[in-house]
Amino acid sequence: MAGEDKLKLLGTWASPWASRVKLALHLKGLSYENVEQDLHHKSDLLLTSNPVHKKVPVLIHNGKPICESVVILEYIDDAYGTEGPVLLPVDPYERAIARFWVDYIDSKLVIPWKVAFTANREEEKTEGIKQMLAGVKTLEGALKECPNGKPFFGGDSVGYVDIALGGLLAFLQGTEELCGTKLFDITDTPLLIAWVQSFIALDAAKAALPDVDKLVEFAKIRRAQIAASIKN
Repeated sequence: MAGEDKLKLLGTWASPWASRVKLALHLKGLSYENVEQDLHHKSDLLLTSNPVHKKVPVLIHNGKPICESVVILEYIDDAYGTEGPVLLPVDPYERAIARFWVDYIDSKLVIPWKVAFTANREEEKTEGIKQMLAGVKTLEGALKECPNGKPFFGGDSVGYVDIALGGLLAFLQGTEELCGTKLFDITDTPLLIAWVQSFIALDAAKAALPDVDKLVEFAKIRRAQIAASIKN
């Protein structure tokens, strides 16, 4: 990284979207300042850096803000193409496929996870879990299609899809306690179980991902707060 470059990340420790960015920065070997945000009392820096959505993560590069986790991942890869591993494939078709799977993760896994986590009615929770398990099964199939039994979606090393899924990993590992279902099963998703083990062993994952137990307790408190606000 050039000496004059300054990277600042606005995020929260529990944000899976901020975890995605942290993973990319650590994989690239980039130094950055992590600025923890209080989303109940948003800082002027966050509000001016992301005036449209007013949310984290925001990566500030030499004073210029970049918002939205997947946009930030692609920016990091473009801006620091010679640093660390390449996150997005060079081939245009393979890049398109990687983007497809990241969109699939966000629409077919994250959204039903939120439904299952916050549902007030049992049928809503059941439907969320059903969609979530279907999404995981499809991802298992996608990992199976990776050539020559490579451990990651990106092949021998982690890439764009791995980071997108990996940023969610602490929440996904806590799904059994938070949503009442186990996402990864040795019978149905053996490849994803192996992927999880390979991913959490990475130095970048150890540095970027929150502790699962701490995150589960945080999520329980947050769910109770949401439920209380609805009643009131």
